[in-house]
Amino acid sequence: MARIISGIKPTGTPHLGNYLGMIRPALDLAVHHDAHYFVADYHALNLGPDPSELRRRTHEVAATFLALGLDPARTALYRQSDVPEICALATILGAVTPKGLLNRAHAYKAAVDGNRAAGRSDDAGVNMGLFSYPLLMAADVLGPRAEMVPVGSDQSQHLEIARDIAAAVNARHPGLLTVPDAVVDDRTMTVVGTDGRKMSKSYGNVIPILAPVDELERAVMSIVTDSRPAAEPKDPDGDLVFRLFSLLAPAQETAALRARYLAGGLRYVDAKRGLLRVLDVTFRRPRERFAALMAEPGRIEASLAAGAQRVRPLAAHTLAAVHAAAGLGR
Repeated sequence: MARIISGIKPTGTPHLGNYLGMIRPALDLAVHHDAHYFVADYHALNLGPDPSELRRRTHEVAATFLALGLDPARTALYRQSDVPEICALATILGAVTPKGLLNRAHAYKAAVDGNRAAGRSDDAGVNMGLFSYPLLMAADVLGPRAEMVPVGSDQSQHLEIARDIAAAVNARHPGLLTVPDAVVDDRTMTVVGTDGRKMSKSYGNVIPILAPVDELERAVMSIVTDSRPAAEPKDPDGDLVFRLFSLLAPAQETAALRARYLAGGLRYVDAKRGLLRVLDVTFRRPRERFAALMAEPGRIEASLAAGAQRVRPLAAHTLAAVHAAAGLGR
């Protein structure tokens, strides 16, 4: 089976955008692939989190995967920092990566553009973790020899950088590194939040899938809709509530709701209640499992440790080969 590797930053309790954009596709891919998924705690350091908060959020991400059905006996779930070979490999890759390649990375360019718009110097507030983010990501996937990497539109460029780095190394040392291919789920390239922008914790527009029902209801009822009266027919494809509903509900239910939009007489509040019902049905059991796991952090730690034990030999083998090719060691 092809080896798949992907990671998610522990920057807050996972929300619907995380689920649709990364977690659900990852769980689907794990059924027929050799899957390795990690909690990217090194990447999260760029935001300067409180240490206790970082540990809690790392547990939340791991518990979310487990609650939603990841089988740690079949799929490796690990913490990025538990595989030290990754950072060692990133250091070596940095020695062969042109700075200009990282200059073009969209996260760094966005920071520079924001600084210029605010009249600040280009690199104000930019740490080396942000600048070299694609380099560490390259090591994340090249170390354990990923063959496939699930990506959304916001990460596709970083994977291309990883592929460029691997190709440059292989030009000197043929076959030394595995060049991974992208896996894109067209259904969920971008998940829109409650205010119409991309769903993001930084915008405060998320739908927290494993939160208590009352919190979930508040998020759903806050979704922005237009001011058309109930009697007027509505375009389902232009409505955020319907778009989110269609990503979760069975095809028959989606078709029935589409017909109600087009026929007229549908109140947006009723559509939101329909979305809330689908969310509750989909995540009720995972929500219970998540709460149980968070109450027993030792179970989460055991799963993360077992995953790291499976991944470290892969990363160590790659690192040893790169060391030898570079002339490092004895």
